[in-house]
Formats: sequence, structure tokens, C-alpha cells
Amino acid sequence: MQAEIRGAVQGVGFRPFVYQLAHQLGLAGWVENTSFGVRLEVEGDAAAVAAFLRQMEDTPPPNASVVSVAVRDVAGLADGAFVIRQSASQGARVAQILPDLATCPDCLRELFDPQDRRYLYPFINCTHCGPRFSIVEDVPYDRARTSMRHFPMCPACRAEYEDPLNRRFHAEPNACPVCGPHIALWDADGKELARREQALLAAAQAIRDGKIVATKGIGGFHLMVDARSEQAVRQLRTRKRRPEKPFAVMFPALADVERECAVSPEARMLLLSPASPIVLLRRRLGSVASAVAPGNPWLGAMLPYAPLHHLLMRELCFPIVATSGNLSDEPICTDETEALSRLAGIADVFLVHNRPIIRPIDDSVARIVCGRDQVLRRARGYAPAPILMKDLTAGILALGGHMKTTVAVTLEDAVLLSQHLGDLETMPARLAHDRAVDDMLKLRGLAPRMVVRDLHPDYATSRMATDMKLPVIGVQHHLAHVAACMAEHGIAPPVLGVAWDGTGYGTDGTIWGGEFLLVTEGGWCRVAHLRPFRLPGGEIAAREPRRAAIGLLYEAFGADAFTLDLPPVAALAPAERDVMRTALAHAVNAPLTSSMGRLFDGFAALCGLRQIASYEGQAAAEFEWASADVVPARPYNFSLVTSTAVDAPWIIDWKPALDTLLSDKAAGVSVGAISAAFHAGLAKVLADVARQVGTPRVILTGGCFQNMRLSEEAVTALRNAGHEPVWHRRVPPNDGAIALGQAVWAAWSEKERAT
Repeated sequence: MQAEIRGAVQGVGFRPFVYQLAHQLGLAGWVENTSFGVRLEVEGDAAAVAAFLRQMEDTPPPNASVVSVAVRDVAGLADGAFVIRQSASQGARVAQILPDLATCPDCLRELFDPQDRRYLYPFINCTHCGPRFSIVEDVPYDRARTSMRHFPMCPACRAEYEDPLNRRFHAEPNACPVCGPHIALWDADGKELARREQALLAAAQAIRDGKIVATKGIGGFHLMVDARSEQAVRQLRTRKRRPEKPFAVMFPALADVERECAVSPEARMLLLSPASPIVLLRRRLGSVASAVAPGNPWLGAMLPYAPLHHLLMRELCFPIVATSGNLSDEPICTDETEALSRLAGIADVFLVHNRPIIRPIDDSVARIVCGRDQVLRRARGYAPAPILMKDLTAGILALGGHMKTTVAVTLEDAVLLSQHLGDLETMPARLAHDRAVDDMLKLRGLAPRMVVRDLHPDYATSRMATDMKLPVIGVQHHLAHVAACMAEHGIAPPVLGVAWDGTGYGTDGTIWGGEFLLVTEGGWCRVAHLRPFRLPGGEIAAREPRRAAIGLLYEAFGADAFTLDLPPVAALAPAERDVMRTALAHAVNAPLTSSMGRLFDGFAALCGLRQIASYEGQAAAEFEWASADVVPARPYNFSLVTSTAVDAPWIIDWKPALDTLLSDKAAGVSVGAISAAFHAGLAKVLADVARQVGTPRVILTGGCFQNMRLSEEAVTALRNAGHEPVWHRRVPPNDGAIALGQAVWAAWSEKERAT
């Protein structure tokens, strides 16, 4: 019998597992890696062969997953042994590449065992853990096709690699202090200060001394400082040009996280998972400096996931900031020589190693929503695991949006979604996006036949699509959000998609963002949306919440808006008021928007929380945080206005809520109570629209659903109304999902046209 196995079956000890299983059952044959997965042949007693197939599918190794097994009968084997063959590289490259995995318990035990030959070795790994995606150059996944090809194995490592009973049997990154990579400490000029264990000790001392250490990890550099030191953290903020956006914190152990944060059982499992993401946790008063996450009740916490991190944490025994090694809006550094120039003036010293990083990968970010884990940034530990689907058309390349971008490409049974690539605000970021496209296509041996873009004409990805000289189609931004969530959960139409975010180019040329989209087998339509208002200054309003507030006030009260004694009006200089009044009166550089994100910003500004933000979504987040543990007296009223025009969408009118906010504010009602009532009102009107549409299944998607209070209240309201809410888990609700949605909608549309 011959079998072809697809799934996550390379780089996880699947061939050794098959080898040992065949020997246990007395079967002859062979197994090999191929470009699509694993191929094997077995011969023996029929009952033993059946048991072999059953156990192979039901109990694969940790981190492996079997998606499909295609079996056929073949001629008998001449040899009675079972062997592992050299990998075959012919054929279409569809084998799954495993994400990088956190250090497993067995390797961690060896790392700190003085009797083990890998004692304190920063690159310890086995078939159950270590680098994968970050070091792969080509498939099938073998050492010769990774950056570990630069390090020939010593006899001891080779013996482990070739021993079927060893945990490192065919562990491609296998290495030891004799033959593998090593670390060194450089000064700002690239001069070596120390190497191996002394480099680690010196780096730890630099962190104790309040210095900033750029540390090369699995997918790129981290900038590390003592998280307890206000001075060190503020210095990092100044040098990195990141005034207030929260930093992630790496803790020595789970117990340290639990002293600093509230950790639910679900969050504990997430922290300890092989993906080992940054997990957003409710913080308590503790040792972490307030400058790490100013004014933020949440802390992004992670545990050490690479051996080098474990060694640093054992030496330091206190939490450290571990943030991406880059300037704001630039891609993460991966090369030590490049880091010397790009991180010049930021890092004091550089802890580097000589294992090349093939592609940059940031840390993933996740949280628990309604008792379930949800990825907010899909990168290390999750990417490039495919989104499995059926009946797709292969060869469709999707370029994503402009913020939090990813890229995607379709196969016949899956969509390959890249790691988080970031915002495309700078030329280095756009070049990194181009490289990611080339890398994905090259790694899979794919030649795209169609490219998909957002409708926004000025996005960098829209220009990229045109330059590719392929057939181009556009997919509306919020439709892509809904399609991505449908694809992630394997959901077919009909669904009501609630897509709430900051910005998305609408089919009518206005800025959408508070959308209710009905998706049916025949297509989609906009059944409801937030009442539009104008944004003076256009895109700059995303960083100046006061502009959204002024737009709301002008829509509600006309020119009298500028006479009101309210924080956003007071925050304007006389000249700014004149410019905005003119812009709004003449609709010049003041586009219409139905953006829910800007509504959040406007209400936050009206409450006096923030008039100018230092990072995307800051005002809306602070408005959410204000509502913590507050039970509203009553939800704000967002009235549902129907139109007399045929097929015209309903309008969600925010004016009654605005009136109540102004009344509450004048009466001295707390910002927390206002925010709680605002969130409750949105959840209520969301359920009201769902009830009117009548579609049982409701998708919650878009960046606004990164707001935990909004998500959980919406889920509760929908369930109470008899609907089935569906929200993102493995794919972010933000624009990190756009490429996936673009790809699947283009594939579905093509299939629909063909029938």
C-alpha cells in the first residue's frame, strides 16, 4: 500500500514517528518528504496495515496535523525493512511549512542540565521545537534547504540525527556548541566585546545597567530594557520614537506573569502554547514601570520562547521590555550588520548570532475573548499555517490593504496567508511587502494568474497590483473582512456581516466603516450603515480624534458646533477653527464617512480623553478602558432609520446618543458611565439590525472588534436575540485579515461566474 499524506507533516518528527510505528507493527516499506507533504509505502499483515493508518491519522506527533491521506495499492516490496528515504523535490510545492515553535520541555530540561552536552547552549532544539519558517529557504523541508546548511553537523549531532529512536532524528536545525551557531556581543560600531556565554552575561549586565540591548532572536531583533525602570523605558521610547504605544514585556516564568497580571486558565494555556504569543492581560499593580503601557489597564505579556531568551531570563530574574527591533513604521531588522545602521542611536549594544534569518517574523499577539483565544497579530508561532478550504481556484494573489498588511495566495484546497508585515507608511515597509510576495511565490513555486487589491486607489498595494501586469480585480474592504471570517470558520452564505473599523473605501466613493453587509449565494449588499458625517482634514483625522468630534458636531448642529464649550472645540486654535469651518461648509478636504472607528474617536474626544493620538486607535482604546467594571444605567439610543427608497440601506443614527452624551457630560456623569452606555447602545442596535435582517448567523469583524467590551456585549446581545455570533480566532479581526478575504472572495466570484 502507498499513501500520500498532506498537512503539517514536515519539521515535526513525522517521518521518525512513521518509522517507529512501522517497526512496532512489523511492517516493511519506506517514508520520504515530498514537495506536497509525505509519501510512504508499507507492506505486511492487513490488520497491521489498517492499525498503522489509523494510528498515523489519530495520534500524530505533537505539532503535526494530518489533513488528508490518499491510499492506493501498489506492487509488493522486495525488502523486508522499513527505511527513511532521502526527500523527493519534484512536483508542485504544496507541503505545509510549520511555524517556529517555542522551546519544548525536554529541550528546556537539557538546557539547564550541567551534565548535558548542550548545557546553556542558546540554539538547542529538537523535532518538537525550534525554528522552522524563519530558516526555510525551499521545500521539501530538509537541512540543505534551510539556513542551517551553513553548519555541518559534528559526529555526535549526526549520530542523533540518524538514530530513529532519538528525539532529534531528522531534526533539521539540530546543532550543538561544537558545530552550531554561536552568539556574540557587539558594541555600536560592530566591534566584538564578548562571545558565547560571556556575551550573554555581558548583555544581561547591560540590561541591569539600564542600557538598551538589541538582541537577535528567531525572526528578527528585539530591543530589550529593564521593564521595571521608568528611566530605561522612557529612554527607549525617545530613541525608538514611540511616545505612548504599549511595549510587550517578557517575564522569566508563568508565576511572574501571574503576580503582575490576572491570568485566566485560557490565557495560561495560550502563554504556555508552542506558539507562545504576546498575550494581552489585565494588569495589577506590580513591578513593571508605568511607562511600559501608559494609562493602559492591559499588559502584553509573553514568556521566553527561544533558548536564548530562557538563558537571559534565568540570568536576570526580572521582566524586560522586548519590543520589535525597528523604528516606528519600519520593518523589523533581521541581519546583524543591517541592525548596526538601522538601530544606530537606539541600541547601546548588540547581542547577535550567526544563524541567518531567512524572513522577518514579529511576535504574535493574542487575547481571550468570550473564553476563547483570538489572534490580533498573526506572525511567529501561527504563520504560515494555511487556512484550509474546499473547491478553491489556485493562483489568485491578494495583496491586502494598507495597514497591518499580509499577503495571501490560493491553492485548490487552502489559502496561504503570510505573516504580519505591518503598515505600508514608509518605503522600507513597502519594499518588505514586495519581498514577502516574492518569497511566498518562490517558496511555493507559484506563478499567479490574477492579483486582487483593495478598492482604495491610493493604497500602495493598489499601485503594486497595477505594476504586476496581471489581470486585476478589486474587492471592497469590508466585504473582504466578512469573507475572511467566513473562510476562517468554513461558513457558507447567507450571513450578515457586521464590519466596523476606521477606514475602508466604499463602492460609492465615500469612507465606509460602520457597515452591515448581507452576503448571499448570489452576491452581497449593504443593508445598513452608520449615519455619515464629514471628517475635516480627511486621513489626518485618524490621528486627531478632535476632527472626528468636530465632524459629528457639525453634522448635528451646523456652524453652531464651533461655538460649543466642549473639549474638541477648545483644543482648536482660532486659525484651525476657521479652516475647519470652511472645509466643512464647502465639503473641501472633508470626506463623508460612516466609520465606526471615527465615531469612537469622536466620542472619546468629546469626553475630553484625547484630542490628538500618538498611535492608531489610542483614543478609542482609552474610551473602552474607561468603561471597565461600569454597569450602565441604560444604553445610549442609536436609532434605526428606514428609508422610503427601494433597497436603500437602513441608517444607524448616532444623533440621539450624541445628545445624551452632551446632556450627561453637562450633568457631571463620569466618562466611565458614558462609555459603558455607548458600548451597550451599539450592542443593542447591532442586535436590532440582525433581527430586522433575519439571517441567523452574524459575523463580527473589523478593527473595532479588537475592543473586548464591544465584542463581548455584541456576542451577548446577539445570542439573547436568537442569533449565532461568529468572530475571528485564528485570523485577526483587523486588516491583517484583508488579504485572506480578498483571495477567497475572488475565488468564490470566479467560481460563480464559471457556473
